[in-house]
Amino acid sequence: MNDQEILNKLIAHDEQATEYFFFKRCRPLFMSVIKNVFSYEVDYDEFVNEFYIHLMENDAYRLRQFEGRSSIYQWMKVIAIRFFMAKRDNMIDMESKEYLLASVPHNEIMDTEKRITAKMQIEQLFNLMQNKRYVYVIKRLVLEGVEPEDVAFELETNVNNIYNIKKRALDALTKVALKEIEKYEKGICK
Repeated sequence: MNDQEILNKLIAHDEQATEYFFFKRCRPLFMSVIKNVFSYEVDYDEFVNEFYIHLMENDAYRLRQFEGRSSIYQWMKVIAIRFFMAKRDNMIDMESKEYLLASVPHNEIMDTEKRITAKMQIEQLFNLMQNKRYVYVIKRLVLEGVEPEDVAFELETNVNNIYNIKKRALDALTKVALKEIEKYEKGICK
């Protein structure tokens, strides 16, 4: 397939061509963009989702701007770098030290000491998570009860992607928690 055929299939939402292009053919290219643009871990699927949304906005307006003066791969690299550098510069403060005490449910049974302990445990798990964007989404959606539309606006994405990020974030949090439990149990058994 030549560049124009690839482009036409992407614009036509050809599922096979899109899957091949973004997850196989362009993976090394996009991994290079991730490495050069971000100083923190970025989930590849999330990266592709964000970039795909950007490319397909307004009836694939950006894809239709390709003029063939370079290869489609070189063009995609430039577009991706520009998009994610701008997005990165507008991102949330990934190193927020905000306390979650107010986020822990206030329960008559739970006294101050237990709330502080719970807050510290939550923060410890969050600190162990590599993807700080996941932490942000969990805090905003789950702990603070912010509407998905508002979080999508804050992160400059759409609501469907927020739900995908939330699912991956909760999976990542679960893995971190299970690892910590395993470490704790090994420590007790020694």
